[in-house]
Amino acid sequence: MDARHRLHCVNFIRKFTSNSIFFLIPLHFLQIGLPGWQIGLIMAFYASAPLLFSFPAGWINDRFSIKKLIQAGLVTMSLTLFLIGRAKHFLPMLFLFLMLGIANNALDVSINNFFYKDGRDANQNKKYGLLAFWLALGVAAGTFFGGFLTTYARFEVLLNVYAFLMLAPFFLVFPIGEGKKAMVSLQAYRLGILNRKTLAFSVMILVLTLHWGAEGTVYSPFLKEHFGLSHLQLSLYISIPLFLMALSAFLFSFLKYDLRKNNRLFLLAMFLSGLGLIMMVNNNLVVSFAFRILHEIGDGFIGAALALTISRLFSKDSIGGSSGILLMIMTSGHMIGSLVFSSLGFGAGLHWPFIVAGGLLILNAFYGRYVFKWERY
Repeated sequence: MDARHRLHCVNFIRKFTSNSIFFLIPLHFLQIGLPGWQIGLIMAFYASAPLLFSFPAGWINDRFSIKKLIQAGLVTMSLTLFLIGRAKHFLPMLFLFLMLGIANNALDVSINNFFYKDGRDANQNKKYGLLAFWLALGVAAGTFFGGFLTTYARFEVLLNVYAFLMLAPFFLVFPIGEGKKAMVSLQAYRLGILNRKTLAFSVMILVLTLHWGAEGTVYSPFLKEHFGLSHLQLSLYISIPLFLMALSAFLFSFLKYDLRKNNRLFLLAMFLSGLGLIMMVNNNLVVSFAFRILHEIGDGFIGAALALTISRLFSKDSIGGSSGILLMIMTSGHMIGSLVFSSLGFGAGLHWPFIVAGGLLILNAFYGRYVFKWERY
């Protein structure tokens, strides 16, 4: 099996596992008696991990090893899931979720960097389309099956199963190489980030990731309040469009690489993603669902195009740490969006975060048009 195929398997299993758990983990927290503020703090610690570890993980990838960090991330994630199934109190759970976030972030950064540094393929659309496809497919499958799995087993049993599942890919990683190593100075990272081209793109991805905050905070409450969906219906509404997101990333891999066409597709996908987000607040469930599919199709193309664009921004020697800094910016957008849109949704109405976030995506598409006109990405 080719090294890329092995890492696609790791990505699928990682996303399947994490999405199966985090779609339902608040229910487990409530069952063991944790109050709402503690649940929020635990999830905030998990979400903040990329701010702490993205650059160090990328620096390790550049200077030492990609494979060893992937293996360390898999072992840490497996052990942490096993211990989460046994933790019953706030402080141990807080520490474990921080460790889980760091391990997941190490995998995220390291696997991406393997693809960024691997220059074998001339067809960049195929390379990054397939990378985004397997990630999105794991998200979709994990969300879809999460609700069904907990119907037949206690959450502690699932965590034990997932702990084993995360350890299984450890052996898949053995044959892959260590990745290209280089002695990169901190000055090189600074110059790679603090230039007009990268800063303009950083603004674009910061605005792009704001809408993740709306989806992570008020998505389920909106569906319950707006349409009165049951737990199973909620799972289906959320997960089925995610399969279409995976499909659109897969379709991206069939497109012939063309810089100008890729840029146009990136912007069109962002526009459609924003339009879908706005229109999903429609009172008709079928219409809402159709526009949610449109949003996820846009996000699928965005995911593939985003990875491809980042791969072209930096030299292969420094792309590990540099892309880690961009991931920190994306995480900041996610966290800012979570704070702003949760306050807006629970204060002014749960439909407003989607309208505002969708509007920002559409404006960002127009901003991106000028960014791509100024600079060659």
